[in-house]
Amino acid sequence: MLVIMLGPPGSGKGTQASRLASDKDLEHLSTGDILRNAVKEGTDLGLEAKRYMEAGDLVPDDLILGIIKERVQDDGKSFLFDGFPRTIPQAEGLDNMLNEIGSGVDLVLDLEVSDNEVINRLSGRFFCPQCQATYNYPNNLPKKEGICDKCGAGLEKRKDDTEEVVKNRLKVYKDQTQPLQDYYRKKSILKAVNGERPIETIFSDLAGIVDSTK
Repeated sequence: MLVIMLGPPGSGKGTQASRLASDKDLEHLSTGDILRNAVKEGTDLGLEAKRYMEAGDLVPDDLILGIIKERVQDDGKSFLFDGFPRTIPQAEGLDNMLNEIGSGVDLVLDLEVSDNEVINRLSGRFFCPQCQATYNYPNNLPKKEGICDKCGAGLEKRKDDTEEVVKNRLKVYKDQTQPLQDYYRKKSILKAVNGERPIETIFSDLAGIVDSTK
């Protein structure tokens, strides 16, 4: 079984994907993990990817797909892709690669979260520079606004969590990744899930969809 998880930044996609993979015996594959493992294992493709990564360049899609192919050819394994594909060309490349090995995408889960909620969640993240405790909207707010519960230091915001940066990340997602919704909807394998509910409720829905697809 091969499952893809989609969702905008701040949707909780990574958290849900990790838990779902563990609960449903799926191997959780993120692009970063795939590349790091290939480099660590010293495969030919991994060493090639390492050269791009060390130079600070993006690893080409065909190289990422080659590394993914090495992973998914293992018999008897099921996978959950988190963060890949991000674009239509990547999705088309993934489909072509999977066809070559007699496989295909079985299910695409799409966590739906409104723009305002994404902005509130990501611009509402703070950390304590003294003890490194983290706080976020809406589930983990400090008892006193702007003050760390643990050590009393003033909370700070990371540079990439400003509203301006968040809006830009959201625009990039809409331009590059959101078109995948229609791409997979046309294949009748896209299942949308409301991502603005309690974490446990969302997970229960995701798990139920995976069970019904097996």
